[in-house]
Amino acid sequence: MSNTRIAEGFVTLILAAVLASLHGCAGPAKPEAKAGTYEGPPTTIGGGQARMFVTLDSEGKPTTIGVRMNDAALTGLPTTHPYDTAGVEYRVDLPKEAAMTGYDHFTVNWNPMGHIPPGVYDSPHFDFHFYLLSPTERYRISLEGEDRARAQKQPSPKFMPEGYILPEGTAEPRMGAHAIDPSGPEFNHQPFTKTFIYGFYDGRMIFVEPMITKAFLETKTTLTDNVKLPQSYQVHAYYPTKYRVGYDPVRKEHVVALEGLVYR
Repeated sequence: MSNTRIAEGFVTLILAAVLASLHGCAGPAKPEAKAGTYEGPPTTIGGGQARMFVTLDSEGKPTTIGVRMNDAALTGLPTTHPYDTAGVEYRVDLPKEAAMTGYDHFTVNWNPMGHIPPGVYDSPHFDFHFYLLSPTERYRISLEGEDRARAQKQPSPKFMPEGYILPEGTAEPRMGAHAIDPSGPEFNHQPFTKTFIYGFYDGRMIFVEPMITKAFLETKTTLTDNVKLPQSYQVHAYYPTKYRVGYDPVRKEHVVALEGLVYR
């Protein structure tokens, strides 16, 4: 083989390597956006089932994430709390299409006798927790020793939703502390039916939570409320600007959903 052909071969190899390198720098190919609603696997709750769902727009961005519970899920529920727990916890798996939302996992907590404060949240209700941290991190919240101070640490004002406060005594093991809106009807001589809670641990927001009574779900009322927002967020995720409680008469399912999702 001549020196000229050898040189040409080296040039070809070098050009191929450069092109391959440039192709690699472009990053992995992005999947095509597929608009639609996707559901996760069912979880048994009471005498029925619950499923998580996420709705994506034409760009593949989430617009809604929530849970569907059929009528039977409101029957056959436990009537007492297990010892040392904040209600009866049900883990409902997210569909894989919800991975980009920023929510790591979701639980429904059934409180057959309600919880503190008495006269406010002591009616039977469900807590719908959209967690921004992993189960492993959440299970480390023990409220023992120095961890109690971490759980009750006040966030910077810019991370606290408008009008919300984080009272002492609201922290729960494996959950965190609960910020409440004192302007809500339940704190102003009206019955508790529904509210929106923010959860914190070590000054960081770790969950968002619609909290709704069993009695209100049974009315099969559909409504949407705006959500009060903080100025800033510590965790990148798609946060709701409103939440919906409703009923689907065709599928005979109760729906609790975060809507108007915006990436923060």
